[in-house]
Amino acid sequence: MQSKAVGIWIRVSTEDQAQGDSPEHHERRARLYAEAKGWSVAEVYRLEAVSGKAVMEHPEAKRMLADVKRGRIAGLIFSKLARLARNTRELLDFADYFRTHEADLVSLGESIDTSSPAGRLFYTMIAAMAQWEREEIASRVAASVPVRAKLGKPLGGQSPYGYLWKNGQFVVEPAEAPIRKLIYELFLKHRRKKTVARILNDQGYRTRGGAMWTNTTIERLLRDPTAKGVRISNYTKNVGKSKPIELKPESDWVYHECERIVPDELWDEVNAILDARRATGKRPLKRAVHLFAGKAFCQCGGKLYVHTSNKARYVCQACRNKIPIVDLEGIVHEQLRAYAVSPDEIAKHLDAGRDLVRQKEELIAVLEAERNKITKQQNTLIDLYQGGGLPKEDFGPRYQPLADRLKQIDEELPALEASRDVLKINSLSAEEVMAAATDLYTRWPTLSREEQRQIVEMIIDRITVGKDEVSIALLLSDNSPQMASFGERTIRGSSPPRAGSARDR
Repeated sequence: MQSKAVGIWIRVSTEDQAQGDSPEHHERRARLYAEAKGWSVAEVYRLEAVSGKAVMEHPEAKRMLADVKRGRIAGLIFSKLARLARNTRELLDFADYFRTHEADLVSLGESIDTSSPAGRLFYTMIAAMAQWEREEIASRVAASVPVRAKLGKPLGGQSPYGYLWKNGQFVVEPAEAPIRKLIYELFLKHRRKKTVARILNDQGYRTRGGAMWTNTTIERLLRDPTAKGVRISNYTKNVGKSKPIELKPESDWVYHECERIVPDELWDEVNAILDARRATGKRPLKRAVHLFAGKAFCQCGGKLYVHTSNKARYVCQACRNKIPIVDLEGIVHEQLRAYAVSPDEIAKHLDAGRDLVRQKEELIAVLEAERNKITKQQNTLIDLYQGGGLPKEDFGPRYQPLADRLKQIDEELPALEASRDVLKINSLSAEEVMAAATDLYTRWPTLSREEQRQIVEMIIDRITVGKDEVSIALLLSDNSPQMASFGERTIRGSSPPRAGSARDR
């Protein structure tokens, strides 16, 4: 029968050696015990002149634990528990590790040998002590959490994206804040979390941990009120492995003011969309394909749709009122003659343009800062490699991700700068904006379908198609609709219209 392989642990401090307590004495005593038990000594772990306050991170301790894990040794002999570790926490950790891997501990001074039935009581006692300590720590932490929360202190865990704890204060993270704001603006524009995640990923942005953005992360950040200046703490608790996190009663929540990243109006509008979607359980509809999709309504109140079976007409499903696509587009085109922009609207347009330029410049600054940071990291790795401080096999895996990210930034930065430049160049004077607005009728046929749809969304609130007329409500700067009615009309190229159809004037 193969004998049991064990290791010998020798840790004698400098002070012990000065008092004549030699490592050789401890080793000989352990070897004689192993011989008496019929065990073979496979390894000796030497920690001469090492303090017992913390030994878990010592290379010899790591080597010993690795040997236990892979089965090289099935037990460890040492002169007494204090020689294994003076730190109670580490002693408990050692015992737990050996029990988990079905290995034995032998302390000659305390006559503990866990390979014997009597010695196994040691493991039971140690486990009870560890459980008691964990419960005591958990109790102290739980008691301190509400106090720390009311004082505005950090309670552990990562700060939300866009913020960080600095010198005990919860402050905005300059490199992340513009991206956090961009998330809200993109969602308000596209109303799809997956679309926002895709745009961020395509533009080279990554989460704090360097991962790709997901719709789950996007919703979590959109819902987080820190962005509008409200930080909530003491609102969750750990309840066990089956359900690690549980919300506390709202009466326990603690609210703190913090620096805002987005205005209340933007946060509220985004969350109203999310709330409405959750209440109805409906997923966002597909993007409009037809020019007036979502804008065209029947006089009975129903929406007008273009069906796949009849792609030439907008049709009301309720009363079957219909109008040819070409006729409705002609009417709207004609209405553009009357469209004009007020001075207030021009000022708003120019202010919005300047805001967009500032946002682009903030994002450019973020990318440039990241580029400089990555370049420094690359130079550090190169210096380490050339100086012999970094092995060749480690250089590539560390350098390549930096190179990939740098390439992505180098592709995104010029595009972002070009976009910024276009916005700057297009910051027209009030007269130029007015000229562009009044010239819209002439330029309309030359615009792409996407450009026409964007204009429809910007200036038209609602199109109502009746039996004898079409009414178009235009959006003004104060968001009140301006009605433009058209008289009776006849469909071109057709016989007198059937009942329920819309006629050209």
